[in-house]
Amino acid sequence: MTPRVVVRRALPTEPAVRGSASLFMTEAARQGIRPGRRMLYVGAEAATEQVAAALRVEPGAEVLARRKLLLAEEVPVRIATSYFRLDLFGGTPIAAPDFVRPSLQAGIEALGHRFGHAEEHLIARPPEGAEAETLELDPGEWVVQVLRAGYSDRDTPIHILETVCAATRHVFPIAQGSGADEF
Repeated sequence: MTPRVVVRRALPTEPAVRGSASLFMTEAARQGIRPGRRMLYVGAEAATEQVAAALRVEPGAEVLARRKLLLAEEVPVRIATSYFRLDLFGGTPIAAPDFVRPSLQAGIEALGHRFGHAEEHLIARPPEGAEAETLELDPGEWVVQVLRAGYSDRDTPIHILETVCAATRHVFPIAQGSGADEF
């Protein structure tokens, strides 16, 4: 079966794209794809084991979640959820129900947090919960989960981004560091 649309999600994300107002909107536009996004949820929810470990809180602890659906040519391709510790971000503009302007990263930095490093984990798996319905997946279609944990320059977990991608609608180009020409 041919997918309805295929988008690229670069690993690692190039700095110019990472620093844009929306990583997905910038990536899709560069690929000639009409992007769209819709906020699905902003509020507190219980942290999964993976999110809790990345945020350094107990599993089940309440964390701030910002979940959106990303579309390419009106086709749902990703569910992206940003997670934050409530003790650091509760009651701030990050907890507001709309998109953070000019960007989420700028909003985090405006609160005094500076990015230091990140770790990214990729997992291929069957869809869970409402993922298959939300992404309009065909029976048996899998997802790729990308969990990026962003830490401050003081090693404080400040932004966990879980992106659940419709596997058949994505290509993940891998870039080498400067000067490297072998894979």
